[in-house]
Amino acid sequence: MKYLLPLLIFTCCSFVTKPTVAQEAESLEYEVTEKHVMVPMRDGVRLSVYLYIPKGEGPWPALLEQRYANARSLRVRNEFAKLASHGYVVALQNFRGSQLSEGTWVGYRALGWGKLKDGYDTVEWLAQQKWCTGKVGTFGSSQAGYAQNFLAVTQPPSLTAQYMIDTGLSLFQEGYRIGGATRPNRFKGMGAVCRVPAHNDLLMQQWFEHPHYDRYWKQEDCARHFDKMNVPCMTIGSWYDFMCQGSVESYIGRQHSGGPQSQGNQKLLVGPWLHGRFNKGSKVGELQYPENAEFDLLGHMVQWFDHYLKGKDNGANTQANVQYYKMGATQERDAVGNQWIADDDWPVQESNTSYFLNPARKLSQIMPTADGGQSHLISDPLNPVSIPTRSFPGARDARAVESQENVLTFTSPVLTTPVEWTGHVTADLYVRSTAKDTDFIVRLSDVYPDGRSILIVDYIMRARYRDGFHKESLLVPGKVHRLQFHVGWLSQVFNTGHQIRVTVLSTGSEFFEPNPNTGEPLTIEFPDNARQAINTILHNQQYPSRIIVPQVNKP
Repeated sequence: MKYLLPLLIFTCCSFVTKPTVAQEAESLEYEVTEKHVMVPMRDGVRLSVYLYIPKGEGPWPALLEQRYANARSLRVRNEFAKLASHGYVVALQNFRGSQLSEGTWVGYRALGWGKLKDGYDTVEWLAQQKWCTGKVGTFGSSQAGYAQNFLAVTQPPSLTAQYMIDTGLSLFQEGYRIGGATRPNRFKGMGAVCRVPAHNDLLMQQWFEHPHYDRYWKQEDCARHFDKMNVPCMTIGSWYDFMCQGSVESYIGRQHSGGPQSQGNQKLLVGPWLHGRFNKGSKVGELQYPENAEFDLLGHMVQWFDHYLKGKDNGANTQANVQYYKMGATQERDAVGNQWIADDDWPVQESNTSYFLNPARKLSQIMPTADGGQSHLISDPLNPVSIPTRSFPGARDARAVESQENVLTFTSPVLTTPVEWTGHVTADLYVRSTAKDTDFIVRLSDVYPDGRSILIVDYIMRARYRDGFHKESLLVPGKVHRLQFHVGWLSQVFNTGHQIRVTVLSTGSEFFEPNPNTGEPLTIEFPDNARQAINTILHNQQYPSRIIVPQVNKP
């Protein structure tokens, strides 16, 4: 399975602010030496690296994070200093062309397996320093997770182990064109991270010269190179993060298709969290999970690197290959779930079950009748449905979205026994449209007895890419087309007295930027000729629109 944030990802990461004297003067909470160096790459360009060196006698292993976001906030500096206090030289590098790093801003293109190999060069520079043991590990979340996948493909000899948090693989499918939907507004502001802001404009122009998943984008798809990834890696994922798919697919690809030092040496841990390394507590969105949901990420990461970079026999390599949190209802007495499960691999054994969308707005396991009917949506890009966030909308009450015009909800009967879904959810829609191109968004929620509709996963599909991202297949207005697409990974127990809800809509701004519905080539600026579309979902035996779910038990 290949599904599939670079840079939005990214909206969770603060845009750059150039270092100020005040920032530089603020003292750290940990006794380490903080040093700034400009590290030369193979083409002579120097990249900004902040080093945090422990007190005492070395040498020490080195840990590297690569990012484009600000490296100089006191929070970040203290985080790195704390990690260094555990006996590591910690290096924080900014991508070329960002922050203080020289060169032209090209996003991730200088990190991979092309002519430039900035990650490779940095790892080997670290390994050669007199204070380094020669062993280097990498860590980080989101943008720094992507960077680690790029780095692994280049196989620097000194790279020993990795620790990725909320990561991705394919920049086209997970970043620039999530579900095929363009995201220009999210990337226009990336000029703020650049030494030369105009470089971001040039990069965006390149993206829109390549609207399909062509050779240009394949050069940024780490999923094509699992066989070259050859180090142990711990991958941390979050159920409420749509990048969870990247975390899961990274583990699967490395574990089963990686190099000899990769296969069998991968670990995956997924919890009930939001995106980012600081969002691993028990309070998630509007939900308060039990204390067992809290995760000591720093302690866990130190344990991992202590084993692989220092040779400590601490059990990091013998823990279960997969650990995932089976989510359940929160703050309900005797709720099923809300526990950690250990397993040998992912996905776990499951039974695919269909839940059909009914025109009476019911979600049912009963196949619709021959004349089942249809439902209609108006897709109006100039008056879109509001999903008021650019970040991650899950673990929150979705009723404010569901109550708007041009939103369809399909809700199951009240459950008389708990129902567990653990694995992958897929949408399978039969649709007609008056437009040559339009979007369909599918959202899955757990409906509590008090009416709250807590969003678990959601995803979008731009219809022109229904046959794959490598080409456009415009719709024929009035003709029935089938859209099958990824919605998300999850492990959720819907409790007795709850309901399961599927929501379908065609716009959801600002989280999903609207489709102009014209079928014309995509543009950076939203076109003046955007138009309404009438979208129809079919519900009958011939065209049974549904979701396919990994049901572990039957209601």
